[in-house]
Amino acid sequence: MEVKIGVQHANRELVLESEQTPEEVQEAVAAALSGKSNLLQLTDDKGRRVIIPADRLAYVEIGEVSIRKVGFGAI
Repeated sequence: MEVKIGVQHANRELVLESEQTPEEVQEAVAAALSGKSNLLQLTDDKGRRVIIPADRLAYVEIGEVSIRKVGFGAI
């Protein structure tokens, strides 16, 4: 699943592919924004951890789970 994160005072957004479910990402974002955690911590599909201060979040876009297509033909 693709997650796009906008960070204040940054020219580019962070884009990562995550194995986490959309619900897990949403819970992490909600915890960071509500003050339960001062950091938003997500893990990408290669096991790397992305940590962003909650007070610097501009937006978080949670994409749908992508199914990889194999082959060249359109069906």
